[in-house]
Amino acid sequence: MRLALLPWGEAAPPAEADLTARLAGEGFEVFAWSDPAGRTYEPHAHGHDESIFGVRGEIVFTVDARDYPLRAGDRLMLPRGTTHTARVGAAGATYLIGQRR
Repeated sequence: MRLALLPWGEAAPPAEADLTARLAGEGFEVFAWSDPAGRTYEPHAHGHDESIFGVRGEIVFTVDARDYPLRAGDRLMLPRGTTHTARVGAAGATYLIGQRR
């Protein structure tokens, strides 16, 4: 897996169930997560690959001083061991996290 932000390219917003099915079909264990407005995450890394789909609101992940904003339908590919931070936008954020070892 390579670090990448894949913007949502369709006019209609995505359905959460469709995004969940897509991740599961790719072999990810999937769960939904929500954060309140303004929440921040300090630098950390995971021991597994993550694929994250935005569902509602916005969360901005930062890797090596580069921002990766995640909105509805956008997908972040986050390889294991990638140190990152995150901050949630003013409306909060709901997103799907897919984990794969």
